[in-house]
Amino acid sequence: MPTITSLSPTSGPASGNTSVTITGTGFVPIVLDVTFGGVATTFTVDSSTQITAIAPPGSGTVQVTVSTSSGGPSNGVPYTYLPVPSLTSVSPTQGPFAGGNTVTLTGTNLTGVTAVRFGGTAATSFVVVSDTQITAVAPAGSGIVQITVTAPGGTSNGETYIYG
Repeated sequence: MPTITSLSPTSGPASGNTSVTITGTGFVPIVLDVTFGGVATTFTVDSSTQITAIAPPGSGTVQVTVSTSSGGPSNGVPYTYLPVPSLTSVSPTQGPFAGGNTVTLTGTNLTGVTAVRFGGTAATSFVVVSDTQITAVAPAGSGIVQITVTAPGGTSNGETYIYG
């Protein structure tokens, strides 16, 4: 009977496509399937104690299991899908070419944001106030740009910001 002892990483974006190393025992003679919450996925058996699997898209926390030709499924080990951040508003919606003004971003799943961008330029600085609010200092720029935020779960939709 196969047994899973650990996953690395233990979480990834809801869009899937994360390479996950599964460590355990009994991964021979033949691994029939690897599932994330019951959803089968592609995998490679690296050795009798390691499998590399690609997480399929999903949400919430699911159990990862392995089934082999000699037994299974294995015990389940939790894998957490991280939500994609979403922006719903920006205030103010415009600022000077020189940047420097503080902009409040409102949305969801903002905890853990690692980057705020005004078009292709990183914010001068930002502070995650809560899961629904970030304050960011606009960099210098021009024209109409989309403000986006990036977190472990992915990159948000864009909200319009106008320089000028």
